[in-house]
Amino acid sequence: MSGVAHGWEVMNPICERVHKGDSKARIEAETGISATTILKYYRQWCKRNALTEAKPLMWNHQPPPGSYSELRSKYAPAPPSHIPPPIVPPVGLRIAVIPDMQVKPNIDLSYASRIGRYLADKKPDIIVNGGDFADMPSLNAYDQPGSKGMEGQRYKEDILAVQTAMRLLMTPIKEESERSGWTPRLILTLGNHEDRIRRAIEATPKLDGVIGLPDLHYEEWGWKVYPFLEPVTVEGIAFAHYFCSGVLGRPITSAQALLAKKHMSCFAFHQQGRSIAFAQRADGREMIAIISGSCYEHSENYLNSQTNNHWRGLYILSDVRDGSFEEMAVSLRYLQRKYS
Repeated sequence: MSGVAHGWEVMNPICERVHKGDSKARIEAETGISATTILKYYRQWCKRNALTEAKPLMWNHQPPPGSYSELRSKYAPAPPSHIPPPIVPPVGLRIAVIPDMQVKPNIDLSYASRIGRYLADKKPDIIVNGGDFADMPSLNAYDQPGSKGMEGQRYKEDILAVQTAMRLLMTPIKEESERSGWTPRLILTLGNHEDRIRRAIEATPKLDGVIGLPDLHYEEWGWKVYPFLEPVTVEGIAFAHYFCSGVLGRPITSAQALLAKKHMSCFAFHQQGRSIAFAQRADGREMIAIISGSCYEHSENYLNSQTNNHWRGLYILSDVRDGSFEEMAVSLRYLQRKYS
C-alpha cells in the first residue's frame, strides 16, 4: 500500500489490539509507531474486514507502562463500597419555660389549656415553670384589710382557681404522655405570690396547719417543687423566680446585669415583658440571660394602660448544652390563633 511506512504483516495484529480496546499510548510505547499511523491503518483494516470501528475508541484510558497514572491505579486503595454518612454533632436538650401565669379567680383560664396543648405537641425534654403560677390575691399584703382591692377575696377561691388551671395545663400533657410514652421532667420554682402563703403563716401563726403550700397540689401533678428564690441549674442554665443583688436581696431587673453579676446563663421571671442579653465566657462559649415574667392574658389592676401592654408568652430553649441554647419566644397571641 503506497504512502504507508509499515506493512500489513506488522499492522494486522496492531489493528486487532486496537479493535479490542488496547490503548494508543501502550501500543505507541511498545512499537514506536505513531498514533496517527495506527488510526489510519485501523480504519482501513475495519473496511477490509467489513468491521465496524470500535466506539468509542477508549485509547487514552490506559496509561503507558510504568507511568504515574498506571502506578496510582494499581496501588491506590480501592474506593469504599459504602460512603459513611457525615458526622452530625449531638443535639442538646429542649426545655420549655413557662413564666408567671398569675392564676386567680374570675379570669378566663383557657390560656392554660392552650399552653398545655402546645407543650404536648412540641414534647420538650424538660418543662420549667418559673413560679407565680398562683396569684393568691386573698393574701396580698399591699392592699389593706377593708380596702376595695381586698373586697370579696377568699383563700378558698384562690386555691380552686389554681387547681382548675393546673388541671387545664396538665391534662393535654398527661394524655400525650400516656399515648406516646413521652415523659418530660417537670420543674417548678416557687414565686413570691406562692410565698404569700408562707408569709401569711409567719405573720399569723394560728394559720399553721390550716393553710399551706400543699393546698396548691403542685406535686400531685408531678412537679418537682423548689423553694422561693432557690436556683435550679439545668444543663448550665440557672432558673429562679428572680436573682438577687446585694445583701438586701433586691431583684436584678435587666438581663445584661444578670450576666454581669451571675457569670452564667440564667432565666428569671417575676418581671413583666421580656429582656435578653448575650455574652461570652473565657472559653468562648455563649452565655445568655432572659428575664420574662408574663404568661397570662388578663390585665392587672395595679398596672395602667401603658404598663399592661407588655409581651406575654413562653419560651422554647433548643439544643441546650452547657449553658448555650437557641431561644424561641412563643406568644400567647400565637397560641390563641393556633388552638382557639
